[in-house]
Parts: sequence; structure tokens; C-alpha cells
Amino acid sequence: QVHLLESGGGLVQAGGSLRLSCAASGSIGSINAMGWYRQAPGKERELVARKRSSGSTYYADSVKGRFTISRDNAKNMLYLQMNSLKPEDTAKYYCAAGWDTRTDYWGQGTQVTVSS
Repeated sequence: QVHLLESGGGLVQAGGSLRLSCAASGSIGSINAMGWYRQAPGKERELVARKRSSGSTYYADSVKGRFTISRDNAKNMLYLQMNSLKPEDTAKYYCAAGWDTRTDYWGQGTQVTVSS
């Protein structure tokens, strides 16, 4: 079992920045990928960014060039640096972990609200 706890959400003006953090604990050896999803009201949950232990990284087209995912393996932490935020980035952001593209574990989420 892997436990994930997000922090760092909040309210920010358009053009601003936020950094999300995710602390992982438990059976870390059972996962090789961690990522961030988001879900806006009335929309499906979507993958924002994912980083594998191999180093390969995926970004959704909508966040490329603005968001950066990083991982501190020594601290079992995952981060999402979000720059140039737009109102359409408003959503609840979830930390996720699993094997390759399979997600096995979810955090409870942290709200990000971008005002125009």
C-alpha cells in the first residue's frame, strides 16, 4: 500500500505560480511512476504530468512549457511547479502512483483556483 498526501494548492491570479507537493509513504518499491491528475467541475479527470523512475516524463499538451514535474526520490516527494497559470487550470489536483501507465494509488487532492 502506498499513501499519498498532497499540499500546496490555493488561490492565485492568472499569470501566477504555484507549487504542488506530494509526500509518498508505504511500499514505495511497488511503484515506478508518479504523476499528477486534475479534475474540473463537470469534467473527467485528466492526466497532467507523469514521471517514471526511468526518467521519462509526460505532459499534457495544455500544460507543456508551463508546468514542470519533478521527483525527489530520497525524500519520496513529487512536485508540480505550475507557472503562467490560466483560469482553465482551475481544478482539484490529485497525486497518483502506480506502475508504468497504471495508476494504483490516489491522494485526496488539493484545490487550485486561478482567478482572471
